[in-house]
Amino acid sequence: MRVFIIDTIATIAFFTVVATFSELVIAGMDTSEVLTTRLVMVPVMIVTGRPYTRWRDWLFARVQPRGRLSAALTDIAAFLAFQVPVYGTTLMIAGASAAEALVAIGSAATFMILLARPFGLFVELVRRISGVEPA
Repeated sequence: MRVFIIDTIATIAFFTVVATFSELVIAGMDTSEVLTTRLVMVPVMIVTGRPYTRWRDWLFARVQPRGRLSAALTDIAAFLAFQVPVYGTTLMIAGASAAEALVAIGSAATFMILLARPFGLFVELVRRISGVEPA
């Protein structure tokens, strides 16, 4: 249960900051749409945070990346495969137009490529600080 809580808190903290910036500045969403999306995303992140990190842990165990580049590529693949569909669905539920959702998903995919490894390292750091190991 502890790894669930740690992974979920890490996910919420990291992506609330990053996604808010993306939605406001890049996608041009209204503040109310961003607030709605972020509020909708908290329960989504509670539900998906640990399953994602579990998926990531599984993929890392299978791929066993040996260097920084292969670890970064593994993080990118894990993140894109899991999070793009979740994010797109959330945007549509929150009321973003199709055009806004496409821009947000496009920028998010770019951010996901750039942030997948930092997020993976952040989760590992939070786990280390909290004294938990992946289950």
